[in-house]
Amino acid sequence: MSSEKISANDSATDRLRSLLAQITYLTTRGELQWDRQLQSAHRYARWKNNLLILGPDVPPEDSKTPRYLFITPFDSPDCIEINSDHQELGSAVLTLVRAVEASTANKPPTDPFAVSDDLLSRLVE
Repeated sequence: MSSEKISANDSATDRLRSLLAQITYLTTRGELQWDRQLQSAHRYARWKNNLLILGPDVPPEDSKTPRYLFITPFDSPDCIEINSDHQELGSAVLTLVRAVEASTANKPPTDPFAVSDDLLSRLVE
């Protein structure tokens, strides 16, 4: 969703602000688990049958690099992208970035695409 589309619809902006607040709240309470992908500049989480991607992974003191939250359902090509440069929602994205950074600071990176015995067992009889 582009910034112009978000700004043009106050109801959508309010709903997105609420969504960001909910995701941040769940993150800070440890109810939404974020991971760092091995060899990637992103953090990701699975929530309500959606993939959440937060990026890029740059040092917190880097205030020039825009951050974004990308949300896409697992069963649809639809998506939402909210950028930290957005006039009305940018600060909420940065609040989420700080919460996710804190929650993943001591977690080792994972490889969500690694082939495991469990995955193979489900796919191959």
